[in-house]
Amino acid sequence: MTRRVAIVEDEAAIRENYADVLRLQGYDVQTYSNRQEAQLAFTQRLPDLAIIDIGLGDEFDGGFELCKTLRSLSTTLPIIFLTARDNDIDTVSGLRMGADDYLTKDISLPHLTARIAALFRRLDVMDMPASTDNVIKRGKLYVDSSRMQIRWDDNPLELTVTEFWMVFALAKFPGHVKSREQLMQESRLVVDDSTITSHVKRIRRKFVEADAGFDCIDTVYGMGYRWVEMQ
Repeated sequence: MTRRVAIVEDEAAIRENYADVLRLQGYDVQTYSNRQEAQLAFTQRLPDLAIIDIGLGDEFDGGFELCKTLRSLSTTLPIIFLTARDNDIDTVSGLRMGADDYLTKDISLPHLTARIAALFRRLDVMDMPASTDNVIKRGKLYVDSSRMQIRWDDNPLELTVTEFWMVFALAKFPGHVKSREQLMQESRLVVDDSTITSHVKRIRRKFVEADAGFDCIDTVYGMGYRWVEMQ
């Protein structure tokens, strides 16, 4: 199956450069120069992955608005911000809106294609047949990796692909401290340390919204994170 990748970028040269590289990788690539054009196309048919710039033409935060629209249409569709804006506020804002990754435009093209491939590899497990081997139960937590579903106290949680695999990696080995590097390896992520921290904060917030008493993801300062059972 050929994966469909959408690129939303207002600078034509950059847009076409990324598109050419991804087409050589075998992807079916559609490009859009502004939020309105992309949003109309997405409401008609969703891509398999979206790469979005933040500033789109006259819209300083047009990419953020587009990300929110995409997340309302799909909770699992991989979204990557690819932007020249590298400040912490924009990074955290992008991740809070549901993006799976936040990259700056100085990233090498091989690194970009590696991150895209990693996101698609994690989506592929959704096609795996159901099996008890794919299920983790930890107190109120229920994880089915074959269907990429997470429930807390029998209530489903809407997590992105990246969030799902981070929870899976932590809950699979409760009590074990996972460094950021280990967490990236075991959850099949290719992100930066600061991005891991932002994802963990967002995961915690979603669990707390479901259960104000949630306190299962423990930060071990200077080492990493671990899943602990609630008392």
